[in-house]
Amino acid sequence: MPAVEVSVTGLYVYPVKSTRGIARARVALTPSGFEWDRQWMIVSAAGVFLSQRTHPQLARIVPQVTAEALVLNAPGLGALSVPLDSGGARMAVRIWDDACFGIDQGSAAHEWVSEAVGEAVRLIRVSPDMGRIANPKFAGATPAPIGFPDGYPVLVCNEASLADLNQRLPECIPMERFRPNLVLRGLPAWAEDHIDTLSLGPVQLRLVKPCTRCTIPSIDQQSGERSTDPAPALKQFRYSRTLRGVMFGENAVIVRGSGEAIERGGAVTASYEAAGRVPA
Repeated sequence: MPAVEVSVTGLYVYPVKSTRGIARARVALTPSGFEWDRQWMIVSAAGVFLSQRTHPQLARIVPQVTAEALVLNAPGLGALSVPLDSGGARMAVRIWDDACFGIDQGSAAHEWVSEAVGEAVRLIRVSPDMGRIANPKFAGATPAPIGFPDGYPVLVCNEASLADLNQRLPECIPMERFRPNLVLRGLPAWAEDHIDTLSLGPVQLRLVKPCTRCTIPSIDQQSGERSTDPAPALKQFRYSRTLRGVMFGENAVIVRGSGEAIERGGAVTASYEAAGRVPA
C-alpha cells in the first residue's frame, strides 16, 4: 500500500506517570520520547509504581511544567512546586518487571502526594543513568531509551479507530481515556495495524507493537471516577491471543529526529508495511 498523507490533531504529555495529561500545540522530541513525558512517577513506600489501575484518583492530579518547576494541583490542596534542578536520594523503584533507580523529590513532595493519594507514597524523578529501554523483542536491536512509561517511548492513536469503537459503545468516550501521545486524522479505522513508519518532517517514528489496554480507559480523566468501559466491545473484535489483551493504539519508537519538534496540525506521511503486526 502506498504512503498516505495524514495530519496531527493531538499532542499530549504526561509529566507524572498516570496523572492528568497536558495537551500541547508543539512538543520537542527527546531520545526517550516527548519532552517531559513520564519523567516523574508516584511510588509506594516499597518503590513500586502507582497507576490509575489501582488508584483512579491519580487522574485528579494536574501537572504543569514551567521553566523552573514541576507544579502539581489537586482538589482541596494548594499547589506543589518541585524545582526542576532539585536533587535527591537515589531510590530503587519498579515498573512492572523493570527494576531501576529514580531520584526522590523530597519531603515536601512526599507529604503533598501522600495527601493527594490518601496513603504514604513518594514522588520520584527519572535518574539520568536509569538505563531503561523498550522491549527489544518488539522495539528491535537498536536500544530505545524510555523514562517511566509502561514500555515504549510514544503511543500513537487514530481518530477514525475511536470513532468506529464509539459506534459499538453505549455512550461515546473521548480519546483522552486512551492517554495517547500522538493522535492522527486522515487514516481509515484501524489502519495503524498496518503502518510501518510515520514521517513528520525531520522526525520519523516506527510503529512496533499494538498497545494492549487495561482498565484505565474506563476511568473518566477529569473526575477520576469509573465510567463507560470499552474493554467488552474491544474484546469482540480487537483481542490478541498472542498478547493476551485487547488492543487500541500503537506503540512507537524513535527512528530519527531527537531534538526536533512536532506541531499539532502538521502533516504526516504514513508508510505501510507489507503485512500488519497484529498478532493472531
